[in-house]
Amino acid sequence: MSQDRKSPHILNTSTNLLGFCLIVLTSIKVAGFNHVTIIDDITGVAALLLMASCLLSFLSLRSSKPVWSEKLETVADYIFLSALICISITIIFVSFNLLK
Repeated sequence: MSQDRKSPHILNTSTNLLGFCLIVLTSIKVAGFNHVTIIDDITGVAALLLMASCLLSFLSLRSSKPVWSEKLETVADYIFLSALICISITIIFVSFNLLK
């Protein structure tokens, strides 16, 4: 098994970003936005992707079979990248005030 495993980093960063997504979703609800915005949707998708990435990277760390561990790590890596793209889109919408 290689020494440059990404799973611990994916797990750590995914859990931190999942907390960020949950804070964003909670803030939107507390601020009193009664209608659903695209920010809700994209952040919700990012949260689900981050949860999947957390689960897969954890399973990769716990796997006793190196082949399975590597496959799970690769899938977790791609899912994590997808979540980062969703978070980036959310940040662009919020930063440039693209929602009316």
